[in-house]
Amino acid sequence: MNIFEKRESNVRIYCHNFPDIFHRAKGSIIYSESGKEYIDFFAGAGALNYGHNHDYIKQRVISYLDADGIAHGLDMYTSAKEKFLAKFDEVVLSSKKLDYRIQFCGPTGTNAVEAALKLARKVKKRPGIFSFMGGYHGMTLGSLAISGNVGIRAGTIGTSSNVTFMPYPYGFMESFDTIEYIQSVLNDVNSGIEKPAAIIFETVQAEGGVIVAPIDWMQRLRKLCDENDILLICDDIQVGCGRTGSFFSFERADIVPDMVVLSKSISGYGFPMSLLLIKPELDIWEPGEHNGTFRGNQLAFIGATAALEYRESYDFEQDVKAKELFLKNFLNQEIAPISEKISIRGIGMIWGIDVKDFSDRALSQHITSRCFELGLIIEKAGRNDSVIKILPPLIIDMSSLQKGCSIIKAAFDDCISN
Repeated sequence: MNIFEKRESNVRIYCHNFPDIFHRAKGSIIYSESGKEYIDFFAGAGALNYGHNHDYIKQRVISYLDADGIAHGLDMYTSAKEKFLAKFDEVVLSSKKLDYRIQFCGPTGTNAVEAALKLARKVKKRPGIFSFMGGYHGMTLGSLAISGNVGIRAGTIGTSSNVTFMPYPYGFMESFDTIEYIQSVLNDVNSGIEKPAAIIFETVQAEGGVIVAPIDWMQRLRKLCDENDILLICDDIQVGCGRTGSFFSFERADIVPDMVVLSKSISGYGFPMSLLLIKPELDIWEPGEHNGTFRGNQLAFIGATAALEYRESYDFEQDVKAKELFLKNFLNQEIAPISEKISIRGIGMIWGIDVKDFSDRALSQHITSRCFELGLIIEKAGRNDSVIKILPPLIIDMSSLQKGCSIIKAAFDDCISN
């Protein structure tokens, strides 16, 4: 690995957690050059809901390349974009009776977040944004300004103005009515906080430690925004595209955000792609007002269309529910009883094991490192990285899911002395 140490920036992180050289992957299995197999409970940080090298999606991409299809098209009309828009409208929007315009942003989720913030401020003619403690929205300056983790905001000096962090229902903040608190801030002329253009939220704070928002809380948040003329933006980058069961994670609350940010698994194959869904009356952009060279990823259009086609032939929601039940039962029956200091949280195919109450602050690192030694790739999240986050591809077969969970159990047994 000398070339990595010699030439790659110190900013790299995942390679330190998973110190092997990988060269091939299929489904939910990643193979190293040494021949060792790893079960993937990380799924590209949520970018691989359909697994690695999904056969149906891969063949569609290969066919497109073989036909010399357009590889780069800016925002010009292309057949690849046309087919994606038609399929997304058919499978997702029209079937759910949702009316959104689709803005293709730069290649990653943070680009779509930036577009959402810019458009919200343009629409409402107000500079303020409300975000939530524990939230994470990306690594560009606007997205960092609305992300809670101060450890990753070192370069945002002077750029976090006009952002107010509100309490998310977790920990101490569960002890009071957080929606009523937001309303009181808005109503109090002496609060020192002006009405924002928008409130951005995650239905599940994934990087925040797998914190699942209650349905009632989300419904009241929607109502609060309506009553106060505030736009509601849902960041569905990590837990959208079926991760919680339904295609959009907010569907379980029966609400409709004003804007929705999608990325990660929307392309179906791990290709860079991000979308901003906008209610039509809010689409007041002037041509070229928000631009970017790589906002028309043609291979991503092909992969995304194929993924949506595959969804039509596969009951993802029912399959996710079955695997959710297995994970819930396993974690509560096999992991939680290890210690009363362990907390279990999750929904669908995203679950967290919180070990924050242990005196060993490096316990989560010990456990995930032991998992890697035993053949499982799994990451940490949350405050002080105390949460072991289970995030496998949605298409993982049950035997691999069970084997991965047994590795977690073995790692806990090895790292926690009774």
